[in-house]
Amino acid sequence: MFELSSYLGLFLAAFGAASILPMQSEAVLVAMLLSDRYVAATLLTVATLGNVLGSALNWLLGRSLERFRHKRWFPVSTDKLEKAQRFYLRYGRWSLLLSWVPIIGDPLTVIAGVMREPLWRFLLIVTLAKGMRYLLLATVTLGWT
Repeated sequence: MFELSSYLGLFLAAFGAASILPMQSEAVLVAMLLSDRYVAATLLTVATLGNVLGSALNWLLGRSLERFRHKRWFPVSTDKLEKAQRFYLRYGRWSLLLSWVPIIGDPLTVIAGVMREPLWRFLLIVTLAKGMRYLLLATVTLGWT
């Protein structure tokens, strides 16, 4: 039971870290890897799945964002939203390879939704980016060669 709740905790940390919440999934993953109580491949899978699904939620929010653009309470100015859209038009879907980067990654996943990036392509690129980040982190943490 403890093991399952630990994996669930990692999943939730990774999911939350992909949102605007100030969460760190990397610290949780490293601690679990160093504890030597868990299967590394399972940890990487759970962290990647949680982080990708959190990004998919951002994409879904982005798909809905446009209809609220002219509301007074809208949290992003029209200029900033248009600037983000221009960035995405310029660099395209491959900018999603940076979806793992703190500060810029989460807005990129929202803008991909605004720009109507197909979900299958979004998931493919984001899974690659986030999975490789966790794999690199595990490689450094465990000294894999």
